[in-house]
Amino acid sequence: MEARAEDLLPVEYFHFVFTLPAEIARIAYWNKRAVYGLLFKSSAQPVMTIAADPRRMGARVGMTSVLLTWGSALTHHPHVHMIVPDGGLSPGGSRWIACLRSFFLHVRVLSRLFRRLFLEGLMDLHCAGKLAFFGDLEELAEAGAFAACLAPFRKSEWVVYAKPPFGGPEAVLPYLSR
Repeated sequence: MEARAEDLLPVEYFHFVFTLPAEIARIAYWNKRAVYGLLFKSSAQPVMTIAADPRRMGARVGMTSVLLTWGSALTHHPHVHMIVPDGGLSPGGSRWIACLRSFFLHVRVLSRLFRRLFLEGLMDLHCAGKLAFFGDLEELAEAGAFAACLAPFRKSEWVVYAKPPFGGPEAVLPYLSR
């Protein structure tokens, strides 16, 4: 924990949680490397994209992401916890752009972009033959069945949770170290 203290900025931090729907988590269970990698990528990209939008913040942000694969009930529940400073660097990198006090990014916008990026990535993995299916999921090996399985998820709301600011690094470090 002490070694990481110098890596954190003296600003407040926001906490986001990006969760996969339970039905997609079943696919992840048998395809951990591919799907968990996609989960990291498709949760980070919306934060960076929306924060960089000049209508939002217009800043290049960083983050620390941690993958948890089990929930508190000890069931398979893949989700990413993300800690993001309350601002970022200007496009030229010459100055810090702080977010509005106690507000970072719209959760609904993050959720919809996360959903789209994840589903597109999952389809790409399927088309590239990088997913395996077993038991009652075997039928998903066929492209049409896989596309039909994912179709309802394109319209459902995905859980992206945002917690209010933690406070400074002294509050973030104990959380991350757990």
